[in-house]
Amino acid sequence: MNKKLTNKKLMLIGNPNVGKSAIFSRLTGVKVIVSNYHGTTVEFTRGYLKLGDDRMEIVDIPGIYSLEPTIKAEEIAVKIFEEAVKEKNENIFINVIDSTNLERNLNLTYELIKRDIPLIVVLNFWDEAGHTGVSINREKLENILGVPVITTCGITGEGIKSLVDNLHNAKRSNLISKRISKDITEKSKWEQIGEIIEQVQKLKHRHHTIGEKLSDFSIHPLSGLLVAIIVLGLSLSIIRLIGESLITYLFEPMFENYWTPILLKISALFNGNGILHDILIGQVIDGKISYLDSMGMLSTGLFVPIAMILPYITAFYFVLSFLEDSGYLPRLGILVDNLMHKLGLHGLAIIPMLLGIGCNVPGALSTRMLETRKEKFIASTLMAIAVPCMAQIAMIFGLLGRYGLKAIIIVFVVLFVVWVILGLLMNRFVKGTSPEIFTEIPPYRIPYFKSLLKKLWMRIVWFIKEAVPYVLLGVLIINILYVLHVIDFLGNLVGPIITGLMGLPKETVGALIVGFLRKDVAVGMLVPLGLSMKQMIISSVILTMYFPCIATFTVLLKELGAKDMVKSATIMILSTLIVGTILNLVL
Repeated sequence: MNKKLTNKKLMLIGNPNVGKSAIFSRLTGVKVIVSNYHGTTVEFTRGYLKLGDDRMEIVDIPGIYSLEPTIKAEEIAVKIFEEAVKEKNENIFINVIDSTNLERNLNLTYELIKRDIPLIVVLNFWDEAGHTGVSINREKLENILGVPVITTCGITGEGIKSLVDNLHNAKRSNLISKRISKDITEKSKWEQIGEIIEQVQKLKHRHHTIGEKLSDFSIHPLSGLLVAIIVLGLSLSIIRLIGESLITYLFEPMFENYWTPILLKISALFNGNGILHDILIGQVIDGKISYLDSMGMLSTGLFVPIAMILPYITAFYFVLSFLEDSGYLPRLGILVDNLMHKLGLHGLAIIPMLLGIGCNVPGALSTRMLETRKEKFIASTLMAIAVPCMAQIAMIFGLLGRYGLKAIIIVFVVLFVVWVILGLLMNRFVKGTSPEIFTEIPPYRIPYFKSLLKKLWMRIVWFIKEAVPYVLLGVLIINILYVLHVIDFLGNLVGPIITGLMGLPKETVGALIVGFLRKDVAVGMLVPLGLSMKQMIISSVILTMYFPCIATFTVLLKELGAKDMVKSATIMILSTLIVGTILNLVL
């Protein structure tokens, strides 16, 4: 490694959707680190560039439009930048620019130049610029800016070697003394940017590309809704196919063939009984372990998050990453923004809801992307109450299918109405603010799959580290409550309410209790009860609404805090009682 680069960091900075993640993936190896900025839930990514026998740390700063932030996430990004500027080693800053939108991107470049830092400018999407009729004179732009300008295509890797070879050429620009002053006004800055554009960029007349026509089609209120239905329907089908396949052909056999013998040996050490045995292993019946019923930390506690939740999370994050990198998610956010604002959220809050359909756990974790406490509270509560996970949806279809499509439609229409009404009420009564949506709509692009898979791997590792410990803790708590007969007490307490208000048999209470562990298993427990269509509809609705499963509950407790979780749980219980009673009266 060049001596000048020793101990320096490489800081990638640029607007959102300029392809920083693809360049980051090209520069780093497989091992990357996702970190939360201290005291916040805003994430940034770190990795290492190997040069000879040495390596150089690379930090991918979250996307920003300006060093003068307008939202919380941008504030954190600017703090990361400022801390890097203040470090003694004179870190190198790589300003990644979207070549197809040079004028807008140069605003941040000007601000970086004013900070007098070692800088390299990267013109990314260089191939796309040529395809769309944008011609940029790289040499002239480099001469004007006074720093190296490298052209790249992060998806194909074109220009990455040139970027690495030029790292030691990073330098402070002399543009400050030649062209601009540190007290430049906003108006004169854009005038000078305009002058640069006139000198270095030429545009050729061209017709709309297929991608641009599809972009217009997918954000129009009517046609965009059709596109959204098709995309989401296809996405959920792929998620279910991948998730169920992973469960059936990989995780269930893995647990049965390799983990069960180990658990039975541990069980034998305790002679198959005792409090500690029940907490660790759970119930062993006829020498067999039922992973969904045993309720042991090492049986159910590991099986639920790893064998039942992780497959759907893997599938969902794969599809989500594809939708992100292709450019569709911002369009979906814009499409639903008006509706979401009425519920106290902005359009991109649709993402936790979509994640919740795959599994409520990643949905709960993804509320971190929302900026304010009000948004996080409303999104988490709505998702936990009215968004059934994919496994539960499959069970509802299986149970109600014999009654025809009408019964299934009633369940999901009721949940949607609850979702809207509760959102309207919480928007009115929950204190706090809900900011406007500020998002760039990038052109449609084919995702760079190496970057996509790296992102998928990071999210899987993140889930295992974040969620599994809390599921184990939740199973431990449930076991303690069973030992202390608290669960039996609760069953006897709420039995009259279930029977009197909702018209359901007392045995339904058992399903509700099991639903705290697994909602889909709880739905399956309704089969032997001989319920009518009316009772089956009511049961399916209240099992979705009354409380999240233990995995989601523990994650929400961590994300919301105890005080807000109590408020959210209160809303869940009250709304379940009201909706169950109304359905009993009107059906």
